[in-house]
Amino acid sequence: MPMHLPFTPNHVQLISACYPPNAALLTAGPDYRPNSQELSRMTYYASNRPGKINKLASELEKRVRLDSRKAKAGNIRARSSLLITLATIKALATECRRDLPLLTASLLASVNLALTTLSNDLEVAARAGSVFTAWTTYTDGHLIGVDQSITQDYMSCLQAFTTLGRFGSQDQEVMNRTRLIGLAALTGVVTSEALYHSTQQLKAQVSIFMVALIAPLLLVEVSALDHEVSEVKTQPNSPYLSDFRNRPTMERRATSIHLHVTGQTGPSHRDVANAAMRALSALFEHSNGSQAGVSIQAAIDSLSEIDAWDKPEHCRWFAVRAAEWTQYQYRYGIPTRLVECLVQDQDAPQTTGRHSTLAAMITAVFTSPIPLVNLSTSDIISSLISVILRRVAKDPDDALLPALVETIASLGTHVYYTDQIQDLAGELISRLIVVETNGVLVNGKSDLGRVRAQAVRCLLAGLHSLIHAAEMHDIAKEDGDDGKTVHRAALAESGVTINVEAEGRTPRPDGHVRPSRRSNVSPEVWQDTLSLLCDADYSVRADYSSTLVSYLEREILKLWDCTDVDGVKRIRAIAEGPTRQASINHSVIFGDSTTRLLNALHAHLYVLATSTNLGVATRSHTPSSQRSVNGDTTTDDAKSQGDDTEENAPSRRSIGIPRSRKMSVMQRLLRNIPSKLSSFANVSATLSDYGNMLAILKAVQMNLPIRGLVTGVPMLLALDSALQGETSTDTASVQRVQAIRDVLAQTWLAIGKVWECPGVVEIAQNVRALSSPWVAMWLIFVQAIPENFSSRLPTLPEPSPGTFHTPQEPSAFAFAAAAADDSVRALDCEGLLLALVSCETVQEATSLDRQSLLRKLTASWSAESAFKDETQPPSASPPSSDGLSPLVKVLPALMPLENLSRASLARSTRGVGITDLREALEGRSSLSNTNLRETAPSLSTLEHASTAHGEMHKLAPVRSRASQQRSRFAGPGEVKDVLNKLGIGKVNTGGMLKPSFTSKKAETR
Repeated sequence: MPMHLPFTPNHVQLISACYPPNAALLTAGPDYRPNSQELSRMTYYASNRPGKINKLASELEKRVRLDSRKAKAGNIRARSSLLITLATIKALATECRRDLPLLTASLLASVNLALTTLSNDLEVAARAGSVFTAWTTYTDGHLIGVDQSITQDYMSCLQAFTTLGRFGSQDQEVMNRTRLIGLAALTGVVTSEALYHSTQQLKAQVSIFMVALIAPLLLVEVSALDHEVSEVKTQPNSPYLSDFRNRPTMERRATSIHLHVTGQTGPSHRDVANAAMRALSALFEHSNGSQAGVSIQAAIDSLSEIDAWDKPEHCRWFAVRAAEWTQYQYRYGIPTRLVECLVQDQDAPQTTGRHSTLAAMITAVFTSPIPLVNLSTSDIISSLISVILRRVAKDPDDALLPALVETIASLGTHVYYTDQIQDLAGELISRLIVVETNGVLVNGKSDLGRVRAQAVRCLLAGLHSLIHAAEMHDIAKEDGDDGKTVHRAALAESGVTINVEAEGRTPRPDGHVRPSRRSNVSPEVWQDTLSLLCDADYSVRADYSSTLVSYLEREILKLWDCTDVDGVKRIRAIAEGPTRQASINHSVIFGDSTTRLLNALHAHLYVLATSTNLGVATRSHTPSSQRSVNGDTTTDDAKSQGDDTEENAPSRRSIGIPRSRKMSVMQRLLRNIPSKLSSFANVSATLSDYGNMLAILKAVQMNLPIRGLVTGVPMLLALDSALQGETSTDTASVQRVQAIRDVLAQTWLAIGKVWECPGVVEIAQNVRALSSPWVAMWLIFVQAIPENFSSRLPTLPEPSPGTFHTPQEPSAFAFAAAAADDSVRALDCEGLLLALVSCETVQEATSLDRQSLLRKLTASWSAESAFKDETQPPSASPPSSDGLSPLVKVLPALMPLENLSRASLARSTRGVGITDLREALEGRSSLSNTNLRETAPSLSTLEHASTAHGEMHKLAPVRSRASQQRSRFAGPGEVKDVLNKLGIGKVNTGGMLKPSFTSKKAETR
């Protein structure tokens, strides 16, 4: 033992006794450990006298400072002494863990001195890392951010270990050994209370060391990373460092960091990636929502720092794993922060790899099978739409647009509540209509129409892809995530045969397909997009036609159609019982939301086929329109605030655009239709437009046969009638007439095939004049014709969901003289109608007889009247003179016998009784019943509806106090109305119902 001078303090003597003699320092390796017996004496002294810990720590810090300086100069003994001192500090911290704050300042200062002075000595770094890990294991983190000197030393230690963790060298063995030491120390940090005690301090710490955890992952292939992830799950214990065990502070065991043994197989890149992966998983597992967002932001900054955006596969892998490692209830923070980072860079002049990779990371997280609860999908899709419009405004051909469309589509793969897809589609449609009407504000650009068209096409592609992704989500749920790519319900309702036996599946006994777990996009939400059929840009019209056909085939609710077990759709009777039949009859005859959509659709198709000027001029670009489309929040006037309220309203109400503006758009389109169609030479539709029109009409008739028949046949007759007035012999006019006749013939052919009506099929097949007798003979022999045999129209291409393709070019008319044998004869509409209404299948499905069906189909039709049917608000009962509900009207057929309970159906929700008569006599009924008011009401703002919902409401008329006093005494009209309701007054003989109770006395009167 070394000799001590007289009056040497006891704590100094205890420390000195832990060292071997100076002559033995050179042979203290390779362990470099203090004397165990003397070390135990010192730690026992410190644990029983906490007041002496500060003196012991100060003395050890002095020795570290002195030995570090000498070791840097090449003194081997000083290096040995330094290693022993660091081991002594670790033992003191372990044994005095209850009083660790007394030791913290000297411990962190000692570790910082050793790392900064001997940064290239791996053995010193490993010993300093062990001391640091012991402190991170037992600390509570309260001193970080409070004591300035401690915080500085701690941050300096983090920076030093981060430097070790991202160390680069030509010698891979040295590089990997160095990185493992740094990662071992950083693993102690991510499992320590010092990191999570304060969110502000967590942000500062993570921004320092995150780059060391990300860099090793980029040196390994993604397939190898997947293998290491599975190894981390199956083997939680690392071969290079012992993992943090989640125990109380006093029961924890600090990690010991050891160097790789020289001569053995050196650590590989996969070993380093494994260590980094364990640290990252621990970081996200211990983080809450805000902390996970801070961590992913630090990761994005680190990827920018090391310029890793050119490795999108690794970035996508990291984003998915970060979401997987985060706790279940906080995973939403990962994609949310990624979207925020993408929004922050939306105004960049050029698209960079950062933009594309961020979009790919968001898509990867959404398309992964990881559940993301509490995710605000509405906010995310709004942000993505804003980025799309910004990028389109910068460049219509921006390279980021396809990735953004794919990102929007990926939102449909996670459905958490029934109306989610409908809400997201409503948000998309809302912004779509804003762009359609207002355009996109472009700075320094002249081609405004192209920018607007690209913006509309992007949103349409996102809408179609979103619905398709939700459809795939339903398949995954029903098929157990087996990767099927066919939606069974959609295919069955579309008439596609599904071979269930070939797939090894047993069909349900009733032959029905289980319905989707989500709500389909309703016709009310979709209805305001129909004006895109008549857009001025053909690429918009073509893309919308494809999206509309997909919506009709897969998304819109298909009622009254039955699918057998073999998957083949067959039209059947729409009702099985009288009550259900009465309800459905009401929907067929008087219309529902789908009927209103089809009325508007046929009106727009008529405009497309006959209008001489498609499209409407967009509004002037004002600051309010810039804010509404691109998402800016600054405003200068009250009008812009009102517009912002409209555009941010929920999508269920008017889809963000006042109904009056949509009506004005349609009115302008209707004005472009000539009053008398004497010539079709100036019609704006191209040959491709008529092909798209045919595809839409076929989709309507095949997927919505009953309502499509009721709404579509009158339009077909009106269009055929318009052709009869064509008198021009101009080539352009003749060819357009031939194209429209081709559309009509093919649509009637589809109707005949759907309803299995041979008469309709025969008439529709023979509309083309055939010069070849062999072809005519063959048609007579086979009694059939290919669907496209008589059609010269271009087919509508099927869009690929999740992709944004280049704009489609239209096929124009050749305007050459049409051959006589290639003309399409006029349709025999009278014969078609008679054959259709005589079809028993049609009569059975619609529950109408021949005459009623003929009157229904031959009713007067015009585009204006059909559009008015669209704009009428839905009502519970059809307009009638007597005000009776439809159910009451059909009661005589359902219940022919006298039934006293029948009268209850005619009653309102609140019965009329003696109280109403008393109030009428006293004049109080006018206060609650608006129908009994006789005086003009005054206006009050007490019942003024809020404008937060995005619609401007008029002030509700509310009776003032004075007017209430004036109506205290009622007139005889109110009393008479109440008596009539009670059945005491004159009996209404014009109604269909008799009074509930009749007596001889009443008849005598």
